[in-house]
Amino acid sequence: MKTTQEIINNVVWKACDTFRGTMDSSQYKDYILSMLFVKYLSDFYKEKLEQISAKYDGDTERIKRALEREKFVLDNSCTFEYLLRNKEADNLGEIINKALAKIEEDNLTKLEGIFRNVDFNNRQVLGDTKERNAILRNLLEDFSDTRLDLRPSNLIGSDIIGNSYEYLISHFASDAGKKGGEFFTPSEVSTLLAKLVAAKEGDRIYDPTCGSGSLLIKAAKEVGNNNFAIYGQERNGQTQALCRMNMYLHEINDAKIGWGDTIGNPLHLENNHLMRFDVIVANPPFSLDKWGADNAANDPFHRFTNYAVPPKSKGDYAFVIHMIQSLNENGRMGVVLPHGVLFRGSSEGKIRQKLIDDNLLDAVIGLPSNLFFGTGIPACILVFKKNRKNNDVLFIDASNDFDKGKNQNNLNEVQIRKILDTYRSWQELEKYSHIATLAEIQENEYNLNIPRYVDTFEEEEQIDLEATKTNIAKLELDISEIKAKMSYYLKELGL
Repeated sequence: MKTTQEIINNVVWKACDTFRGTMDSSQYKDYILSMLFVKYLSDFYKEKLEQISAKYDGDTERIKRALEREKFVLDNSCTFEYLLRNKEADNLGEIINKALAKIEEDNLTKLEGIFRNVDFNNRQVLGDTKERNAILRNLLEDFSDTRLDLRPSNLIGSDIIGNSYEYLISHFASDAGKKGGEFFTPSEVSTLLAKLVAAKEGDRIYDPTCGSGSLLIKAAKEVGNNNFAIYGQERNGQTQALCRMNMYLHEINDAKIGWGDTIGNPLHLENNHLMRFDVIVANPPFSLDKWGADNAANDPFHRFTNYAVPPKSKGDYAFVIHMIQSLNENGRMGVVLPHGVLFRGSSEGKIRQKLIDDNLLDAVIGLPSNLFFGTGIPACILVFKKNRKNNDVLFIDASNDFDKGKNQNNLNEVQIRKILDTYRSWQELEKYSHIATLAEIQENEYNLNIPRYVDTFEEEEQIDLEATKTNIAKLELDISEIKAKMSYYLKELGL
């Protein structure tokens, strides 16, 4: 039976039952997603081994050389089948950890550190030996479901494992509430951002706060082929590992995903300067406090030299400035930010004025509230471009266009298309969009609060007082007649 995305989703989501009730999903997600990655590596390698063995008719030396040229190398002691055979071992957690370490060791240039944040022998998280072994045995048995055949030739669609991985991450993010927003941007927002910046063939694409990589993957898909380069950085080690796995599962095998604090220690450099990119997408942490303001004056890359230093307790513009400085001469970027960046004063006001005067701001798009995991506040998308041909700014108020969900709101395809069509055609729509001149923005003292530019006020319908009085009089007469009839019927009944 061929493996579909629905099968992968159902089998793996059911495997979560092994952990539910014993620990939070923010903890067990790493065990589930790591095991899915191991199963993928194992099935991928098993099929390659079969194909190469058949091709070289059992010639051990030629088979070995051919396997070494493959994307991944897997020793027999770290395949999923090996782990399954050892499911009754008293030291099962230790066996799994050794297998993961061996996978990293044998694929050092690609997979070094990818399992660093998951410990299958962790007593504090998984319990004492007996309890831990039972959990891990159940996990292996769940993943041994015969329907979960991840050999490339058995998959319906080239991207279904990656899509299933995204499905799982989104569910974990939903469960995790506020923490979920730290590693996942809702799919429809990622899609919108990716289409706004429209990466092209040959582009370098970058996300300085890449989380689990969904934004980068969506941006890359816009290219339409594999002629692009992916760069990202993530300060949370667990999330950076998830991102790297996510890239491989989407067949993006040469993504460069760094681990570290982008503002304090940017890792993507060329000749000791910030690397420049064609396209940048990001959903940075909203109003991050303690982002490193004390070190901004001594920044070795001089990112803040031409700008005011953002407030210590709000790092939104620190990420914006870093991204602007990382754009090449024709680069474009889209970033999700809280509405406060549009109107807050002091140093943020100065930064905003500088960005506008330098003709970098292209569009301001207001999004509905409650779109993001863990926060109900409305957000906006700012689109920036280098080498702009005019100095107008397009304002779009899409805050009222959404589908209401149980826990959070969603954007549907029609709503996304409306935003994109308005942006691409650069048009004004009543109560939806407005093209503001530089003079208009200056008149508003560089305040970008969307209601200053897009009037969405709906006048209440005029009330006809005379008609209302007539209706009230008629209702009162009707009530009087009904009361008289009720009184008559009650008298007849002797009540």
